[in-house]
Amino acid sequence: MKAYRLIAAHDAQVVDVDVPEPAADEVLLKVGGAGVCHSDLHILHMAEWPQMPMTMGHEGAGQIAKLGSGVTGWDVGDNVLLYLCWGCGRCRTCAAGYENYCEVYKREIVPGPGLGFDGSMAEYVVAQARFLVPLGDLDPVDAAPLTDAALTPYHAVNIARSHLAPTSRAVVIGVGGLGHMAVQILTAVTGAQVIAVDLEQSRLDHAKQLGAEHTVVSGPDTAAEILDLTDGRGAEVVFDFVGAEPTLQLATDTIAPYGQVVVVGLAEGTLPFPAAMPPMGLPWGAGAVKPYGGTRADLHEVIRLAQRKKIKVTTERHPLADAPRVMEQLEAGKIAGRAVLIP
Repeated sequence: MKAYRLIAAHDAQVVDVDVPEPAADEVLLKVGGAGVCHSDLHILHMAEWPQMPMTMGHEGAGQIAKLGSGVTGWDVGDNVLLYLCWGCGRCRTCAAGYENYCEVYKREIVPGPGLGFDGSMAEYVVAQARFLVPLGDLDPVDAAPLTDAALTPYHAVNIARSHLAPTSRAVVIGVGGLGHMAVQILTAVTGAQVIAVDLEQSRLDHAKQLGAEHTVVSGPDTAAEILDLTDGRGAEVVFDFVGAEPTLQLATDTIAPYGQVVVVGLAEGTLPFPAAMPPMGLPWGAGAVKPYGGTRADLHEVIRLAQRKKIKVTTERHPLADAPRVMEQLEAGKIAGRAVLIP
């Protein structure tokens, strides 16, 4: 089969590999679509990655093609989505449902498809049956990004839920692949007033269509504009889907007292946190959190929202053979919403 594989640091190619054979507790999934994420770029650009060669792609959906000998409860032909975080399933944290923070992996990333195991940028992928979630009547191609592009912002919103009421203001910095889903999720489940921030006017126009009440073009006066929109107090929650130095500074400058900064982006910026009297750093009572992925329960809820047409990933389809070019387009900021590779 064809697979887009990380061969060496900074080197990924579409190559021929054997179709994997499912073990007793696994299924073989015929991939319908595989989302392309900025995390894939991070992996590609890392000087070292512990698992190489590795098929990339952590956003995968398709049809079950073959069942392992011990698998029950699933049938060949079922449409399914691959869960992102493959925890051990045995530790206390996993038992509580938080496999995205599995204790086995200490302070490291919890691996998953394309994040330590062979992923879904291929014609087929294998996974333990317990990491499948039923898609129902959703199109596997359009639904593939739900397992990260929607799951991650949904989990981020859940973490900040106590700060999000219909009277709250929520800033979403970066309304690309994950951010455009955050706008929809906030609108669907919280009633909070959403303020979208981005460098690109086209993305802001899209965010407005998806439910953002206000849009702000990122620039020297962004913080002042947000403070003006929030009566000088700031927003109860700021979601940073970029994670760069300027965006984290913006989050610090616009978070309300007792608010919460939720850092999702991985652009290696540093959140200013001086232990000093305001206005230096964060205001009184404000805190910061860095969530990862989401729970399987979160993913079930995301799928239900998509089935009810409350959220929808904006996708553009590309053949798997074009994976290197799509990665280049993503890095250049030329992907609207989420690119999906189709084997």
